[in-house]
Amino acid sequence: MEKLKFRNKSEMPILGLGTWKSAPGEVYNAVKTAVEMGYRHIDCAAIYGNEKEIGKALSELINEGTVKREELWITSKLWNNNHGKDNVIPALKQTLTDLQLDYLDLYLIHWPVAFKHNVVNATKAEDYLSLEEQPIEGTWRGMEEAVKLGLTKNIGVSNFSVKKLKSLMEIAEIKPELNQVELHPYFQQNSLTEYCQSNNIHVMAYSPLGSSDRPVGLKKDDEPVLLEDTNIALIADKRGVSVAQLILAWIVQRGISVIPKSVNSSRLKQNLDAAEIHLSDTEIRDIAALNRNRRYVDAKFWEVPSGPYTTANVWDE
Repeated sequence: MEKLKFRNKSEMPILGLGTWKSAPGEVYNAVKTAVEMGYRHIDCAAIYGNEKEIGKALSELINEGTVKREELWITSKLWNNNHGKDNVIPALKQTLTDLQLDYLDLYLIHWPVAFKHNVVNATKAEDYLSLEEQPIEGTWRGMEEAVKLGLTKNIGVSNFSVKKLKSLMEIAEIKPELNQVELHPYFQQNSLTEYCQSNNIHVMAYSPLGSSDRPVGLKKDDEPVLLEDTNIALIADKRGVSVAQLILAWIVQRGISVIPKSVNSSRLKQNLDAAEIHLSDTEIRDIAALNRNRRYVDAKFWEVPSGPYTTANVWDE
């Protein structure tokens, strides 16, 4: 499998296993099965609520000799209530305890959205801190400290716009290595990808298959279903691959990392195999023509009456 190289010579497998929405009792088996079949890249986050279960699976896999720690790439993310220089290290240490690891390969700021420290799920304006009250710069200093302490080898961000990345690049002592964002044929993120790749920032795609299993509250009645797109299905049929495999192959061929989630062993294998599918220039162009600039994870959930965040200022659009 292709690997993406980082500034410090770290190498990340371009396709990994996503664990968002993987239910308790399922993610343990999914991680064990995935690693046993060849996955070496696992994407986690504190807010997913399943890092202890993932940690149990990783510990067993390592102790059983299935895989060595240095062969794995493990990512996790700083949740919104731990912004601020002094909160990063304690949050990361808790994640490491839960994952039963000594270090991460990559630690990301999950959102450019800050909560008060004692708030896990913000529901009203007073739960939030604006980015003027809690600047990203302070949080990034904590992320940089985590690298210096050896708690993570690399740091980056998630859900950052070009504008926010530019601001971060100006003040960063250790530059962000990666930006994890929603990306798929209906939301291709061309300008963001171009900026990142021209500034040596890797892009990682979440919800690459349209995230049809995300919570009902994040869905809209009229939303298009990516996996039912007839144009993609036609190309997939001609190639003798699934729609999901075709989409994943298209993302990988753009030089973008991708982290499809599954707890189904056959789909795990299909997803892994997708990294080896090579599309023709015509197939790539045909899929590129399907862009709708359609987000599935639109950040509307951060909007509350009189609150500091809107979809417009989260995405700078």
